Amino acid sequence: MSQGLPAAGSVLHRSVSVPGNQARPQSPEDDDRKVRRREKNRVAAQRSRKKQTQKADKLHEEYECLEQENTVLRREIGKLTEELKHLSEALKEHEKVCPLLLCPLNFVPLPRPDPVAGCLPR
Repeated sequence: MSQGLPAAGSVLHRSVSVPGNQARPQSPEDDDRKVRRREKNRVAAQRSRKKQTQKADKLHEEYECLEQENTVLRREIGKLTEELKHLSEALKEHEKVCPLLLCPLNFVPLPRPDPVAGCLPR
């Protein structure tokens, strides 16, 4: 072994003095203050984590509601699209036999009421 050097694996304990950061003996009041500060910090951290979890839960619930609403609206779009197809086909079939559309006088450019409205029951 070399002179003045610690053995391999040993831990050197020496205090490093930094200007303005002198170590002073801990009094019981300092220990109590440190314990209270740590406890206060622990409680604040728990509160913060709980608040974060509640916010995440609320966002997840909102997401679920929006997904359900989206599903309902997509179904409604599908139904309305089918209804539009059905009504368009019905109108196309009606136009083939509609007396107002087949009458030659209806092709004279005179101001007249809407031909579809004339076919509707009163």
